Amino acid sequence: MYNPPLPTDGSQASQGASMGPLASNFGQRAERHGNERIRLLLKSFGLRTSLIRLKVIDALLVAAENDRRLGVRGVHSQLLDLDIPLSFLSVREVLKRLCTEGVVIYNADKSYSLHPQACAVLNAD
Repeated sequence: MYNPPLPTDGSQASQGASMGPLASNFGQRAERHGNERIRLLLKSFGLRTSLIRLKVIDALLVAAENDRRLGVRGVHSQLLDLDIPLSFLSVREVLKRLCTEGVVIYNADKSYSLHPQACAVLNAD
């Protein structure tokens, strides 16, 4: 039996004849759908997808859902709590780049939040 290699770019593998109709749904997590939304957001702003951008934006989304704002340290701490080993400097640089591109806003209280236009892109279904 031949097992084709899994794709590394996030696309679905083609299904062979031996795979059932539910095989494409097996192992697919809700997080994948969230990542897909964030990927579309980054693409709409002309940015490439990277793991650190996905995680930083996800951390900001979780904070917004809980009516909180996070600064660089807050985002970094949240990522460390999730066992995502990113350096403080990397998180800071990603937040600065996302601000430059208009995805994120730097607030007066030194916290970050998603730009209303970015929220509109995420909520568009």
